[in-house]
Amino acid sequence: MRPSHRSTALALLISAAATGTLTLWGVAAAPDSVRTPLAWGAGAAAVLLSVCVAVAVHTLGTARRLRAQLAADAERFTSETSRLVSSSAVEAQRFTAETARIKGAAAAETARLVSEVRAENERIASAAAAEQARLGVTVDRLTARATRAETERSAAIAACANAAGRMQALSTSMLADLREMEHRHSDESVLGDLLHLDHRTAQAGRLADSIAVLTGARSGRRWAKPIVMESILRGAMGRIGSYQRVRLHSTSDVAIAGHAAEGVMHALAELLDNAANFSPPTAEVHVYVEEVPAGIVITVEDSGLVMSEVQLRRAEKAVSADHQDLTNLSGTRLGLAVVGRLARKHGLTVSFRPSARGGTGALMMLPQELISRASTPAAPAARNAADAGAAVPAQAADPTTAPAEPEPSHGSAAGQDRTDAAPAARPAAGSDAPASTPAAEAERPGSPVDSVSESTGGVPEFGESGLPKRRRGRTLAAAEARTGNVTPGGADHPRARTTDPKVQAARFSTFSKAVRANSPLPEGNTR
Repeated sequence: MRPSHRSTALALLISAAATGTLTLWGVAAAPDSVRTPLAWGAGAAAVLLSVCVAVAVHTLGTARRLRAQLAADAERFTSETSRLVSSSAVEAQRFTAETARIKGAAAAETARLVSEVRAENERIASAAAAEQARLGVTVDRLTARATRAETERSAAIAACANAAGRMQALSTSMLADLREMEHRHSDESVLGDLLHLDHRTAQAGRLADSIAVLTGARSGRRWAKPIVMESILRGAMGRIGSYQRVRLHSTSDVAIAGHAAEGVMHALAELLDNAANFSPPTAEVHVYVEEVPAGIVITVEDSGLVMSEVQLRRAEKAVSADHQDLTNLSGTRLGLAVVGRLARKHGLTVSFRPSARGGTGALMMLPQELISRASTPAAPAARNAADAGAAVPAQAADPTTAPAEPEPSHGSAAGQDRTDAAPAARPAAGSDAPASTPAAEAERPGSPVDSVSESTGGVPEFGESGLPKRRRGRTLAAAEARTGNVTPGGADHPRARTTDPKVQAARFSTFSKAVRANSPLPEGNTR
């Protein structure tokens, strides 16, 4: 039994014995009448007193035990606190030492890394400087090479432009000489050869004009008056090799502004040549002229190769006004690029679509700004427009309704006549009524030719290099003067022209035979 319980039991026993003794004595001494109630009351009081004494003793023992335990716990806590304080001091010293060690190691590592980074930066900077110097030398070399290439390119383009200008002047002069020879010679064979040379020279002039357009040089001439659409169409026909296959369908009476007539004629000639080269040799090329609210639409339709969607997009890109890249051009594919340059210059719109005839249709729209409805516009003929480089063929029948027969072979051309191949857009040899043309206007007093002669006065001009400088238009003026069209005084000297119908018929027959016997080959692909 635990000590506290023993003391409690002992106290209960003592108190019970004492209270029991007293209760027994009191009951024995009391009278008999109150002895029983007294016994019960005294017994209950004795029991209660004994319990109270036992509880008090137990409480005192428990308190004493708790005080002893508390004292022991306090002593143990004090010793544990002392131990923890000493351990904390030791840990603090160790942490301080470790912190100092880590700081020292970090400082040393930082110094090492900083030195390595500085050394690497210096190495990179020196390598970058050397590389930059090397790249600078390379860039300077490439810049010099590019500058030299650009200079050579500009010089080549300038040389091409100069050569094109010389070719234009030469073809103009040659056309004037051929025209004069055609009026002087009446022999059929000679006249046929001259007309053939005239046509080939006109094609060479178109090629020179194309080179001039691509190089940005001056191309063609500016007419003083509007040119009727019929003359534009025939002038374009006269600049291609297969003009016999072209059929015109036009009833328009509009005229094209003089400053744009040459460009429109040239662009139309390229489209016609394109259609003729990419269609069978016996197929016809049809030209339609339609007036629309936005201007004039000229449609060229052939029955040759059908262009795919990719080819149509490529062709429309080539003739678009924004397309100026000539790096992908080949020697035989210049036509669309020329058309694109002319479209950009004159505001033309060119598009392509599949033709109802089975080939490809090219549509060229002329804006209203280029259209004139003058009451008496000038109608240039190919002969009188020799300075424009156009030898215009015509048909004896109505060109809008009479299709031409397929080109005969060389073997069957000897005994056949074809009047539809005779050049009628200009006055033929022996014609008595020449049309009113810009060239004819130039032959009148006060014309630009006279002004050129008067402005020069026979005194050559010199450029910065000290070499003689030629004025524009003097070649044409000199050619016209040699052929008798323009005199120094500006007076008109009409050419002597035969009016004999037999001579005229013989000349046209000779030209027809010469054309069939010397059918020109296609000049190259332009698609």
